Amino acid sequence: MARPVVAIVGRPNVGKSTIFNRIIGDRLSIVEDKPGITRDRIYGIAEWNGKSFSIIDTGGIEIDGEDIILKSIRMQAELAIEEADVIVFMSDAKAGITQADEEVAQMLYRSGKPVIVAVNKVDNLDRAELIYEFYSYGFGDPIAVSGSHGTGIGDLLDAITTNLPELEEEHYDDDVIRVALIGRPNVGKSSLVNAILGEERVIVSDIAGTTRDAIDTPFEKDGQKYVLIDTAGMRKRGKVYETTEKYSVMRAMRAIERADVVLVVINGEEGIIEQDKHIAGYAYEAGKASLFVVNKWDVVDKDDKTMHQFETKIRDHFLFMTYAPIVFLSAKTKQRLQKLLPVVQHVAQQHVMRIQTHLLNDVISDAVAINPPPTDKGRRLRINYVTQVAVKPPTMVVFVNDPEIMHFSYERYLENKIRAAFNFEGTPIRIFTRRKSDES
Repeated sequence: MARPVVAIVGRPNVGKSTIFNRIIGDRLSIVEDKPGITRDRIYGIAEWNGKSFSIIDTGGIEIDGEDIILKSIRMQAELAIEEADVIVFMSDAKAGITQADEEVAQMLYRSGKPVIVAVNKVDNLDRAELIYEFYSYGFGDPIAVSGSHGTGIGDLLDAITTNLPELEEEHYDDDVIRVALIGRPNVGKSSLVNAILGEERVIVSDIAGTTRDAIDTPFEKDGQKYVLIDTAGMRKRGKVYETTEKYSVMRAMRAIERADVVLVVINGEEGIIEQDKHIAGYAYEAGKASLFVVNKWDVVDKDDKTMHQFETKIRDHFLFMTYAPIVFLSAKTKQRLQKLLPVVQHVAQQHVMRIQTHLLNDVISDAVAINPPPTDKGRRLRINYVTQVAVKPPTMVVFVNDPEIMHFSYERYLENKIRAAFNFEGTPIRIFTRRKSDES
């Protein structure tokens, strides 16, 4: 089930990113020590009062350089209005209400979406009275916050969670593989959707997904049932989306969260750019089974080394996703298209694989015998045992004498040994280290 989406909008320098970072806390640290992953940090996941939601800092959505500031924030507001369930409208207590604020307020008011006014830079009691001016927006009680001091964040989160919609649970059978296609604009995602569906010609019907205006498309191939997630959103292109590459984050995140398998689509003609790494990073963080699809392979000048060279480039650029298989194809000519779904089915199976505890411990014992854990300040890490606690993605807990001395590089060594022993292709593996006494 996709989380509700909250967007922070406002003109530059009102402190959107500071408040965004306060809300998500250290949630992004999961990938900071993964080599090769790049972050633009405009998207995060937060939880408050038992409710989880996605949050977008629209200030991170860059608009073309020649656009003036007002036009830029209008477009960011349009994105928020289109994609978010709740909008946090940030203002600056010191600056008061500006013309740009007024314009954005009008747009938000017409949207009919729940809007929460957060007035930043209320750093002391003397400034508290400055928030009264912001009642004039007509969105109810403004909330005084201080990004620099962290005050008022709890009140803001209370207001956000109060306004979050109740999302319905999805009803797909366990044997249905939910597939999302992600990638920057113009890599051919829509063409690939059409090629997959056009080839099958067995679409049952388009059924509404749980998110607004998302259309999930079920189909069946060789006895396996699939659902393509949010294919309507993929084909829907508004003027906002044409002008900013980062639009893809908002829609991609919804699709990623609801998917079992994520296809990271790359334009074979253009090659790999930084934006591809950002988008793939979201699939990794979400713990989804993934594969790379290199599209437009029909127009690439090739010899017998081209495919191998492109594979090497992908491995070099996406060091954090070395487990993801690579499929080369052309959506336009349907060349090699038949190779795609068997790989999707394979990685979906790996994503839900469970390993018996005794088999897991045999592998870890052998790994430790071959390469004992290093010492830290004279103390050696002792691994007591390992057990798998979850699937989607496969998640292992390693019980040790002291988690502090488990080095990241040794954890990665253990992960590689587990992968090699049990295949685990196409899925991330999560490893958590716990003190042995934690098991009770």
